[in-house]
Amino acid sequence: MTIDDFNGLRVLVTGGGSGIGHAIASGALARGASVAVLDLDPSTAPAAAVGFVADVSDDESVAAAVSAASTSLGGLDIVINNAGIGAQGTVETNPLDEWRRVFDVNVFGMVRVVRSALPHLRQSSHAAIVNTCSIAATAGLPERALYSASKGAVLSLTLAMAADHLHEGIRVNCVNPGTTDTPWIGRLLDKADDPTAERTALEARQPAGRLVTADEVAAAVLYLAGPSASATTGTSIAVDGGMAGLRIRPR
Repeated sequence: MTIDDFNGLRVLVTGGGSGIGHAIASGALARGASVAVLDLDPSTAPAAAVGFVADVSDDESVAAAVSAASTSLGGLDIVINNAGIGAQGTVETNPLDEWRRVFDVNVFGMVRVVRSALPHLRQSSHAAIVNTCSIAATAGLPERALYSASKGAVLSLTLAMAADHLHEGIRVNCVNPGTTDTPWIGRLLDKADDPTAERTALEARQPAGRLVTADEVAAAVLYLAGPSASATTGTSIAVDGGMAGLRIRPR
């Protein structure tokens, strides 16, 4: 991608106040896009973005924020569904209310955003949707039953939407990050009995031997969203240090 690949494009990023979403919004701005960030706290979004308060688990909040973002930007070309929450536990240790909450944010949240954005995307000649999924959708990870199930749903939803909206000129793809060095992972490590040992274990789980960076995930998202990927739809890209496909021998 060149520095001005996104000139004239209008990008909406959910969860753009921190972590991967912040990196995506910053990258889109650097490439010339106009960017709207939807977040529970948009005050921490990149300075050049316009921010709107939105709770992706609430229908009215999403509809109002997407409408306001489209009005502010003069339309929408690209929607990045990045807002999400994590969960630890086995199939029996997470209470059902937590299952409902995680699916409401991670899956139904994307449904709400896309439903509100589709009328605007249909007016664009560069329409694209990119969903932040996870390597947990394709790799069995311990203590991640609920989170993995929600991200598996995101992967399937991505493929189904790609099929449904191809004839409308709307591309739909997703990115599957491995464990990424974000504030959420930082909070997870802080809760561990031995944060240093836990971080070492997370790094060792990825063949590259380190955590993924938010900027690395953002680069893949922006590739899929941008004009360079105009023939790409119904695809997932793993940004995971080789976790999905490599089985390397221990050194």
